[in-house]
Amino acid sequence: MNNRPVQLFFLFLSLIIISCNKGKNDGEYGRLTKHHETYIDGYMGDANCVECHEQAYKDWKGSHHDLAMQVAGDSTILGNFDNHRVSLDKVAYHFYKENGNFFVEVKEIDGTLIKYRITYAFGYTPLQQYLVDFEKGKKQVLRVTWDTVNKKWFHQYEGQTIATHDWLHWTNRAQNWNTMCAECHSTNLKKNYNVEKDSFNTTYSVINVSCESCHGPGVNHVSWAREGKKGKDPWAGQGKLQPEQLNICAPCHARRSKLTENLVPGMNFTDQYLLQNITTDFYHGDGQFKDEDYELGSFMQSAMYKNNIKCNDCHNIHSLKLKKSGNALCLQCHVPKYDTPEHHFHKQNTEESLCINCHMTGKYYMGNDFRRDHSFRVPRPDQSVVYKTPNACTGCHKDKTDQWAADYVVKWYGSRRKDHFSDLLLLSTQENLNDADRKRIEAFITDLNYPAIARATAIDNLNYDHAEQLGALLPALNDASPMVRYAALMEFRRTAPQQRQEQAVKASNDPTRLVRIGAAQLAVGLDLNTLTADEQATLKKSQSELETMIYTNADFATGRLQLGDYYLQKNDLKTAIKHYNMAINLDSLLLPVYSNLASAYSLNGENEKALQTLNTYVRFDRASARPYFLRALVFFEMNQKEKAANDLIKATQLDRKDPRIKYNLATYYFQEKQYNKAVPVIKEAISIEPQNPDYKYLLALIYQAQGKTEAYQVIMNELNQ
Repeated sequence: MNNRPVQLFFLFLSLIIISCNKGKNDGEYGRLTKHHETYIDGYMGDANCVECHEQAYKDWKGSHHDLAMQVAGDSTILGNFDNHRVSLDKVAYHFYKENGNFFVEVKEIDGTLIKYRITYAFGYTPLQQYLVDFEKGKKQVLRVTWDTVNKKWFHQYEGQTIATHDWLHWTNRAQNWNTMCAECHSTNLKKNYNVEKDSFNTTYSVINVSCESCHGPGVNHVSWAREGKKGKDPWAGQGKLQPEQLNICAPCHARRSKLTENLVPGMNFTDQYLLQNITTDFYHGDGQFKDEDYELGSFMQSAMYKNNIKCNDCHNIHSLKLKKSGNALCLQCHVPKYDTPEHHFHKQNTEESLCINCHMTGKYYMGNDFRRDHSFRVPRPDQSVVYKTPNACTGCHKDKTDQWAADYVVKWYGSRRKDHFSDLLLLSTQENLNDADRKRIEAFITDLNYPAIARATAIDNLNYDHAEQLGALLPALNDASPMVRYAALMEFRRTAPQQRQEQAVKASNDPTRLVRIGAAQLAVGLDLNTLTADEQATLKKSQSELETMIYTNADFATGRLQLGDYYLQKNDLKTAIKHYNMAINLDSLLLPVYSNLASAYSLNGENEKALQTLNTYVRFDRASARPYFLRALVFFEMNQKEKAANDLIKATQLDRKDPRIKYNLATYYFQEKQYNKAVPVIKEAISIEPQNPDYKYLLALIYQAQGKTEAYQVIMNELNQ
């Protein structure tokens, strides 16, 4: 994928279901058995469901949803707390019980020794995690985890030494229950994050994933049932169609960012979340999962999704177990010939002959949790040969090459491969595309026969540097998929204010919250006084939705960065600086915040603070050009030209492909009348970005200063044309 500079306004992608605790008051949300009681938000608890839905309740009881979170006790804690000691990755643990409570004493790598009480068990199998109460309402998930299969303690991020200040350390925000876990492990979760105090007052109705987590508050349904089932059932038909079912399951089975403060069961997914696209940061270039995606991002790529297959076609949605075992599950829909050696070319009734081992390859996450890729794809070792992507064949035959596997595919199935989006998605990740390939990808982006998530990703993969390229993107602004519309809209952030305003006004009327938020992002920093009263009112509503999204995610370090970016674009430098500093406090290794904080300080006339910030950035990231380049700009502001030049030279050595660095260095040489040094540097910039008029104009000025009038005039004539 093309490497872009960090933009000032981006939506971060958050993990879910990493490890996770409990609200402030159990009594407030007890299970209710009497219909006449007052219910919190209409939630009643599963005891009111079993009366009519006994089988569903029996299936659910003991499931992963039922056991998602439990109060610590002898019947819920599975780990060895029998005065047990273990040392993992230079961290020592002592597990024991005292007065009926569970404790762990942790000796960190820095030698600190602290005793913690376990308050909740989190999850059940194949691993169980444990929660500890911290100040300001925070609940943290211990890094040390119990392997319920092999009956042993282990570390997630095994083999890593994690310092106590690191964002990944279990006491910090990456392992915070309120932020990372709670919404998908309890019912009617309210995070209740206080942005100013960085504190939580998190509550829930039911501790685990109960009936109402998926079906929503049951008060109206129970009233309908107990009043003789008169009129229409409020839950009638819920989840019978694929879109409805995905709206129920997807919020907790997706890698996504929140758009709203609290989850509303069954609401349209794109009115509550932005799904992570299949960028190479989290997926392989062809869309196979790499980092954890929680199913939806993979499933939306699949032929199953396109053909309206639902979660409950394979899974019992209450017990969460598969409906059939082995290939019988697939043969519910697929013809029997696929379960023969004539198709899979392996011995019958073996692991190698299972459909899932070719079409749903798997990977271990969280240490010992094996999960399968739900993109249901045909192995493509021919792509592996070219792009180094994984494939199921050499995933098993580790002693063979991708070319060996590709040759066997041709031998068995012929030389033609069925059309698949991954061919064009992979192409979109390549640099220096020729015009023909670019047009193929542009046609792919607007072709509704391909998965929307792949088309949205291709938009992100391409650069849009001039009007013709943006013109090819215009049809995507009216695409059937909100995800594609949003991705296309974001590419207009770097256009002229008038064009940004035009697209923002149109998108502010979109029926989907995600796209309306995109419209508001596009309009940040623009003067809207030229708009009609109706247009201003519509955009203000979108801006309100944007602010809800920003503040909802402010408990993440990346969310604070986003909040700082928002106020920086609004030219509220003081507020921007406050949130940038909080982002660093939450995660000192979040490198993009240093560049934006330095920019805010510089704009605020605080060059010394900007310099201090960039010195820290350089210390953390000595191998990257960006911190040196930014520090050079501050040195220029402070009239320390020699130091600035040294940083620019260092930056060009670290990144020989960034023309902006070369342009600034050439400008310095020109101003210092070092013309012979300036010429080759600016020519390198032009070779990388030949259409940039600023680069050409600088070269013309250098020629003029050298007395090369003819060369100067040639460039000026070209620019004037």
